[in-house]
Amino acid sequence: MSVTTFPPALALHGVTSGYRGSVVLRDLTLRIHRGEAVALLGKNGMGKSTLLKTVMGFLNKQAGTIHLNGENITRQSTHHIARQGVAYAAQEQPLFADLSIRDNLRLGLPRASLFEERFATVEPLFPVFGSRLAQHAGTLSGGEQKMLLLARALMARPSVILLDEITEGLQPSVIDRLAQALLRERDQHGTTLLVVEQNVPFALQLTDRYLILKQGELIDEGESRVDGAIDAVYRHLRV
Repeated sequence: MSVTTFPPALALHGVTSGYRGSVVLRDLTLRIHRGEAVALLGKNGMGKSTLLKTVMGFLNKQAGTIHLNGENITRQSTHHIARQGVAYAAQEQPLFADLSIRDNLRLGLPRASLFEERFATVEPLFPVFGSRLAQHAGTLSGGEQKMLLLARALMARPSVILLDEITEGLQPSVIDRLAQALLRERDQHGTTLLVVEQNVPFALQLTDRYLILKQGELIDEGESRVDGAIDAVYRHLRV
């Protein structure tokens, strides 16, 4: 019997990148398998957000390669990478405040005709939006804006979701809803997750394994749900 081996959902090999003349990521290599959830953890300023922006094509790679489901996307534009199935929920909450909730959600779709079908699957996760589609996104609370950001990512039915500090500043009830939405997306669609977080318990609850990034280099990794995982992570964060 033949066995089909799929390429990794996301693979970085020897990637070096940064801002103008400043190098942030140094010869970084990682592989994330299809349907796997991985937490990228570390102190502030260690390159976590830079890594996500590099994958999305916002930053030029000075060296190395990036493959998405086996396709080399190293020199592809951000638009092409998004069309290939990567959704990015950025820390800066890039919503269009003057547009309605509906219009913000439609931006996650390849064509507007898919709205009703896709929203029917997303609405049960975020029922707060069901009767408020005409409301401007800028009038939402901080927690609601984070939910809208994730809902827009899910509308695209991506193969890979990149999450940058999605829980920052949120109440526990909102964090629980976000976790439920992501776990359901992964279970139902096999979506791959790369999660940058300062909320360590949330990150470990959501993922299979964790990576520790320090000064642009991966220095440790482990399984997220084994005994002692949270202590191991906090030891790195305290140093």
